[in-house]
Amino acid sequence: MRKQFGMPEGEKLVNYYSCSYWKGRVPRQGWLYLTVNHLCFYSFLLGKEVSLVVQWVDVTRLEKNATLLFPESIRVDTRDQELFFSMFLNISETFKLMEQLANLAMRQLLDSEGFLEDKALPRPPRPHSNISALKRDLDARAKNECYCATFRLPGDERLDGHTGCTLWTPFNKLHIPGQMFISSNYICFASKEEDACHLIIPLREVTIVEKADSSSVLPSPLSISTKSKMTFLFANLKDRDFLVQRISDFLQKMPSKPPGNSRAGRKASIVDSAPEAMNIVTSVLLLYGSEEEAFWLLVALCERMLPDYYNTRVVGALVDQGIFEELTRDFLPQLSEKMQDLGVIPSISLSWFLTLFLSVMPFESAAVIVDCFFYEGIKVILQVALAILDANMEQLLGCSDEGEAMTVLGRYLDNVVNKQSVSPPIPHLHALLTSGDDPPEEVDIFDLLKVSYEKFSSLRAEDIEQMRFKQRLKVIQSLEDTAKRSVVRAIPGDIGFSIEELEDLYMVFKAKQLASQYWGSSRPAAVRRDPSLPYLEQYRIDTNQFQELFASLTPWACGSHTSVLAGRMFRLLDENKDSLINFKEFVTGISRMYHGDLTEKLKVLYKLHLPPALSPEEAESALEATHYFTENSSSEASPLASDLDLFLPWEAQEALQQEEQEGAGNDVQEKRREEKGTSPPDYRHYLRMWAKEKEVQKETIKDLPKMNQEQFIELCKTLYNMFSEDPMEQDLYHAIATVASLLLRIGEVGRRFSAWSGRESRDSAPEEGEPPAPHPPQDVAQELQPPAAGDPQAKAGGDTHLGKAPQESQVVGEGGGGEGRGSPPQPLSDDETKDDMSMSSYSVVSTGSLQCEDLADDTVLVGGEAHSPVATTHSGGAVDTDWCISFEQILASILTESVLVNFFEKRVDIGLKIKDQRKVERQFSTSSDHEQSAVLG
Repeated sequence: MRKQFGMPEGEKLVNYYSCSYWKGRVPRQGWLYLTVNHLCFYSFLLGKEVSLVVQWVDVTRLEKNATLLFPESIRVDTRDQELFFSMFLNISETFKLMEQLANLAMRQLLDSEGFLEDKALPRPPRPHSNISALKRDLDARAKNECYCATFRLPGDERLDGHTGCTLWTPFNKLHIPGQMFISSNYICFASKEEDACHLIIPLREVTIVEKADSSSVLPSPLSISTKSKMTFLFANLKDRDFLVQRISDFLQKMPSKPPGNSRAGRKASIVDSAPEAMNIVTSVLLLYGSEEEAFWLLVALCERMLPDYYNTRVVGALVDQGIFEELTRDFLPQLSEKMQDLGVIPSISLSWFLTLFLSVMPFESAAVIVDCFFYEGIKVILQVALAILDANMEQLLGCSDEGEAMTVLGRYLDNVVNKQSVSPPIPHLHALLTSGDDPPEEVDIFDLLKVSYEKFSSLRAEDIEQMRFKQRLKVIQSLEDTAKRSVVRAIPGDIGFSIEELEDLYMVFKAKQLASQYWGSSRPAAVRRDPSLPYLEQYRIDTNQFQELFASLTPWACGSHTSVLAGRMFRLLDENKDSLINFKEFVTGISRMYHGDLTEKLKVLYKLHLPPALSPEEAESALEATHYFTENSSSEASPLASDLDLFLPWEAQEALQQEEQEGAGNDVQEKRREEKGTSPPDYRHYLRMWAKEKEVQKETIKDLPKMNQEQFIELCKTLYNMFSEDPMEQDLYHAIATVASLLLRIGEVGRRFSAWSGRESRDSAPEEGEPPAPHPPQDVAQELQPPAAGDPQAKAGGDTHLGKAPQESQVVGEGGGGEGRGSPPQPLSDDETKDDMSMSSYSVVSTGSLQCEDLADDTVLVGGEAHSPVATTHSGGAVDTDWCISFEQILASILTESVLVNFFEKRVDIGLKIKDQRKVERQFSTSSDHEQSAVLG
């Protein structure tokens, strides 16, 4: 199964069934595989192959129906399509298992406890021969959940077993047949006839369990006595001795006192997410009981009777609101359409259900409903809500807007009174504000309850639980769609991706985070999803998950070097250093590679080879760039001159420094004038300053730190790996070799200039008042001159400037003897210098002479003079700290090669890569229907 559908080793197969998948109007007979996280189908019939994979978290609808076209079928809906399966041997068993697995998936989306429940499932060592073990565990879990829901027991209660028996009921003097259930803390009984008799006996109340004498009237009787002097008589037990032994074992395990820390833990979990509606219910419970009793009633309310009601997203209340709408369509179809048009049901149902009518009805009347609720559960709330709509049907049908309908219902609820109460009724705000000429008729709460039981008594607890499951699928998927839209709206508009592409990327991003959880990830950085966090922070991925996504989505295919580049990109995007990135950070990084211009893409590539993206393990000697990265980019803080300072005349540099000093002096004088002035200070000036500080400063190419020699070699490695799978591979190799040799030459010129200026400042310090030397040293000045007209190197450089690769190739380190030396050294302008350096290719490296493996960590390739070799070797991890190159120089050099410009400006469609990734992640259903080319022997 894993090989057929591409599932990982961590996926667990539960069971498989023979069935037919309806593709159009043609059934395809095959096998349906149900795993913990996926629904899979495979069919190969008459040369046609059909393969389906649906993730449970994508299921929006799951129901069993029977139509003329699809008899006895199971319908599975996702966001993309509708699937129908039929011709099952046991459709009820299959549907129950599918329902259970889909429910587990919804818990994963709802809270993090779903992941823990999934990982608690046993993993069979040999799945094909031991599938029934996992199936039995899920069946036992389903029975346990049904047992707890039937008797409204704590969720951690574990059913031990059940057996058929009869219970003597003294009120009608009959033996009622039913089932006895034994669990770790309770003995329960449920009659076969629905609602005839339910009995719950806590084991902590049991004092005596004894076997009575058998007779023809009472075979195998069992007597159970409690502390309250009550005795319950069971009979017709099949294995009475074994049952008595099991009850005795549980009684011996009962603690003498309840554990003290249980309340503290539950209190913390409840208080953390206490909304206002729960405070109203809690205050009423405190009026009728002690603090201890009110607390445990609140625990039962939140954990069992109203699950998921009082969390951050009130999922349980939204689920029951959907049930209420469905019941309104079934019982009050005429009113349902009107209420939907007015939009009243969503407005009224949440306040009714969350507060159990305590906030919309007089206190004495609502307390009666709360009493019935603790006995009957949510069924009472739904019945009373339907009875209220039925009583006001005529007035609601005549309403023209939502406000009028709300007024009608508010006045009715304010006049529901408890005539048995001794305290005077307290009118609600609706009654005080909307009291018309005709006083509304009072309604007794007991009459309202009687009508609700008479008209809507057909509601059953099992049906409500079934409806809750169906509505839970819709509600959670709707909340997930809302979260997706909120996250997409939080992405800046200049990101470059369309709304559809952002939504697809979000689904891929979310699937990666979920898959890492339920496929057995043990990574410490991968935390479980927390629904209480903002939408943007709920799904986050770690570096391993990012590497997998980066490898499938990046437009820069680097082969084996892709994982290294992905790690650097992750460190660049992880600004808060928590080893996790959210969707906004992820999209920002991907967008720079897809939608930036040539400069932006090169900036990203440039940053990936500087700290913090370049880790110390990858470049042990990257101290120069780290120094630049941690200090300000001002000229005073920079230990090296900027790229323009290398070529500016010294007079121009002096003039710039003098202007900066004069400007600083003027600022000081203005500040002193403001301090001495008698006029009030102009606060608008400070407001403008603060607004300017808060503005996001757009990064320019001048703000980027310089790159040392080792980082530049790493950049060359990345470029060579990036071009390995391109159709223009040879041309790209030749172009990058030309650019690399040119940049190495430029870096060498800067190193010489820095070394000369340092030596000059140490050896011959100028006397006081003496101006500095107006020109750089002779050898450096000569290297900055344009080559002679007849020099073959100049022709090669000119060809390079036009984007044509030179025909002849030279070896790195070859002397540049063709430099022009006849003209005297003159200071060059910045533009002239850049043009000269871009047209001068002193050393051209052939495609075959500079390969990826030649760029080892211990080798630095530099083009230089023959008598002054500059090929250096690292010794002890040391690097030439005077050698540096700037981003502007790299950009100018790459612009001289048209093949490189075309490569980075080439548009790549991310939609195809997203489709491939979603197939891998099994994010949505995929099907293939094609002819089998191979002939089976």
